Amino acid sequence: MPELSRFYGIVIRMYFDDHLPPHFHVLYEEHEALIGVETLALIEGRLPPRAAGLVTEWATLHHEELRQAWRRAKNLEPPGKIEPLA
Repeated sequence: MPELSRFYGIVIRMYFDDHLPPHFHVLYEEHEALIGVETLALIEGRLPPRAAGLVTEWATLHHEELRQAWRRAKNLEPPGKIEPLA
């Protein structure tokens, strides 16, 4: 599963040709979650509030890049890297 970004111990990944709705995977410590690309809402899993806030902030800043990464991954192309939250 390609890694899109990594910041503050949070890892953002996206599977090739993954199921709908468009989403990305978040790993933080022992937590894992799926976040919708369009809504930026939690689809599945759990994150601590601080990590969830950082992920939402990052995803809001890179919303269009996430859409493009999803399209590439659906086409079995590398989704690319997205700048981490600074």
